[in-house]
Amino acid sequence: MRTWFWTLIVLALAVALGVVLKEHSGNVLIVAQPWRIELSLTLAVLLLVAAFVVLYVVLRVLAWFSSGPERFRSWRGLRARKRDHEQLEKGWLLVLEGRYTQAEQELSRLLARTRSVNTRVLAGLALARACHHEGEMARRDEALGLAQTAAAKDTRLKEVWATAAAEMYLDQHRAQEALGLLQPLHDGSAKHVNATRLLLKAHQQLGNFDQVFELTRQLMRRGAIDRAQAMPLIALSASERLRAAGPDGFRTIWGELKGDEKTLPDIALAAAHVRQLGGHDEEAGKILEAALSVQLDARLLAAYAQCPPGLVSRRINKAEVWLKANPDDAALLTALGQLCLTGQLWGPGERYLQRSMSIRSDARIHALLGSLYDRLGRTNDAMTHWRLASGVAGALPPLQASTVLPPADTRSDPSLVDVDNLEPIETPASDTPPVAASAADYFDETASAATPSVEGRTPSRYDQTPAGDFDEYFDSAPIPGVDVSQTSDRPKGGEHR
Repeated sequence: MRTWFWTLIVLALAVALGVVLKEHSGNVLIVAQPWRIELSLTLAVLLLVAAFVVLYVVLRVLAWFSSGPERFRSWRGLRARKRDHEQLEKGWLLVLEGRYTQAEQELSRLLARTRSVNTRVLAGLALARACHHEGEMARRDEALGLAQTAAAKDTRLKEVWATAAAEMYLDQHRAQEALGLLQPLHDGSAKHVNATRLLLKAHQQLGNFDQVFELTRQLMRRGAIDRAQAMPLIALSASERLRAAGPDGFRTIWGELKGDEKTLPDIALAAAHVRQLGGHDEEAGKILEAALSVQLDARLLAAYAQCPPGLVSRRINKAEVWLKANPDDAALLTALGQLCLTGQLWGPGERYLQRSMSIRSDARIHALLGSLYDRLGRTNDAMTHWRLASGVAGALPPLQASTVLPPADTRSDPSLVDVDNLEPIETPASDTPPVAASAADYFDETASAATPSVEGRTPSRYDQTPAGDFDEYFDSAPIPGVDVSQTSDRPKGGEHR
């Protein structure tokens, strides 16, 4: 736009100059001893314009040549930035694709070469992300340190580094370190929505349910979190806050909740439990009734069925109203049966439990029926339902068909002898002929009689006759169906050869 503006000004001046020269014709006299030059006014003006153009062109050419080194350095820097940008883009694409090894190689080369602060920070964070996904936490921390050093003088880059580092710390369940990075960002500005989300996750890991409740409400007001995601967090944090507050601080926590939040099952259960601890059973029942009017949750029904006998009649009436709209709800029928048993209404209690059991076989139903029949003296029926309750609750897992144990690993046994690695034993040669195996039990009576006895020697436990020694270790009973005389080496009639 500025170029067009100056072009119009030059054209207007040219037209005005042409009109003036046409109206005022004359001569221009230039005296420079010994020269005398006389020109028309039009030619003099044209020469001045031409001289200006030539001078301008000459000056621009000289300026272009003088700025050559500067332009060369600028061109090299531009080319380097373009190359770094392309390599950084390639590295981030590899990280997003899950090719972390290739991304680590590309980003490591980029970090070693680049001089740009922004590129160095972004490359360091990308490298840390790749190492984090590979499980190399030491290299990840090293890359985070490089990025932190590069971002030390830039506030925005420091915030970027803190957010990325905190997210990786939370994945590693290092919530306290992440909290130290995120809290200054949250305190400095309320616009850091992602930092607030990460801060919520950090407090959730640390069990700080007061902060979880507050941050969830903040994110809901900004529209940064969906209601389906926020309600479980509110239910968890509010129920834990109610339990921690106890009967004394119940009113304060309960007053901070909205109407739809008070009917959430987890919150209603926690509130009813706290009121029961304080001795307010009737108020606990009203809290459960409000939640059950919205949703017939099995946990709420189980808690509603546990009440003192004085409240049984009212709760049975409420439960029967719900039963008209939900006649096939097994949990509601079970709760009605338990309430009837508490009020000693044996007949209705049995009918409700039988109806519930026809819909769903449950250990709790069988246990209640077993208790009922035991109270009525029907021992066989009670034992049957107790067995069914134990069978439903404690069914054995399927066993393997094969009962053969795997072989023991004896490679580390110090007493194991490896015969393959034993050294060969050389037996010395002897002139004494070996005794045949069949004559190993031969006893020479004459040699025994000729052997002199040594008087005064203490008898040893080894001084036994061969026959006695043999009888100690071997069974001398005859083998059925075998004639020993046919197999013995001894001659018949007791004669020795």
